[in-house]
Amino acid sequence: MRSALFRMSGWLLAAALAFYTAAAVAETSEVRMAKQYGIGYLALMIMAHDHLFEKQAKAAGLGDVKLTLATFTDGTVMNDALLSQNLDIAGGGIGSFVTLWDKTRDTLKVRSLGALCTMPLYLVTRTPRIRTIADFTEQDRIGLPGIKVSPQAVTVQKAAAKAFGGVNWNKLDRLTVNMSHPIAMQALLSGKGDVVAHFASQPFAYEELHKYSGFHTVLNSYDVWGPQTFLVLWTTSRFRDENPRTYAAFIAALKEATDFINGDKEAAARIYLEMTGDKVLSLSDVVQLLSDPQIKFTMTPEGMVAFVDFKQSIGTIEHQPKSWKEMFFPNVYALPGS
Repeated sequence: MRSALFRMSGWLLAAALAFYTAAAVAETSEVRMAKQYGIGYLALMIMAHDHLFEKQAKAAGLGDVKLTLATFTDGTVMNDALLSQNLDIAGGGIGSFVTLWDKTRDTLKVRSLGALCTMPLYLVTRTPRIRTIADFTEQDRIGLPGIKVSPQAVTVQKAAAKAFGGVNWNKLDRLTVNMSHPIAMQALLSGKGDVVAHFASQPFAYEELHKYSGFHTVLNSYDVWGPQTFLVLWTTSRFRDENPRTYAAFIAALKEATDFINGDKEAAARIYLEMTGDKVLSLSDVVQLLSDPQIKFTMTPEGMVAFVDFKQSIGTIEHQPKSWKEMFFPNVYALPGS
């Protein structure tokens, strides 16, 4: 009798250990990712198109883990979704990321998984009298995503500080209007209303400057910062800690997609056109864009410290990192970031 009880106790203990071990290693069955508009998100499009994450997850022994990709128009909405646990990984401009990194530095510890691209942004207009940012009047409006937060908005602030003096960094903020890139481009093309400029990412700047007449560039963001990361991916430390193998599979898929773009630009261009349904750009247009020497598809963060230092100096964020690494997870520490 006692022997039978011991055997039963041992069986129950083994079952309990097996249950708790399985629970401990269980990871998410779905990764919910989001992006915004533009060719800078090409690596994410390729990941979704070629099911690279699912392939890496299976190779890691995770089984059938699904990746879903949604498109948001605003980084603030994306951050809200991440905080409410309705989104796992956000992809967007460094402005929205830095804002959330600053706010969660000592709580949720939001960090970046790595960069998506280094890419210049172009302030474009078809108004001949506007040649510099000093030429905007009180009647003019600049369409851009994420007023006061996005890379475009912060570049306007940095340019204003240079043009009008440091204390006037926010002089042009009142002229900016929150618009997604497609809507801002439509407003500019219509020639109606008070939106006379669009601070555009690619391919919208390319379309405005090469497919339509009368447009010119007022400002290139590289004139303000030098080469700088435009887009990054970010998530909470909780998601990474609770799903370490899923996280590793995602990073492997991201690297695979990034290498694919750099290894075969024409194939990458075809996927971009298929995923977006863009009817304005030709295949050769997209290949030309991807071959622009100012554009790099890379996981290496560039110019992050300069961006954060400026935001901290004007008081729009509280914390100032000692190194770019404080804002990123360790998987990119070996890269030559800045």
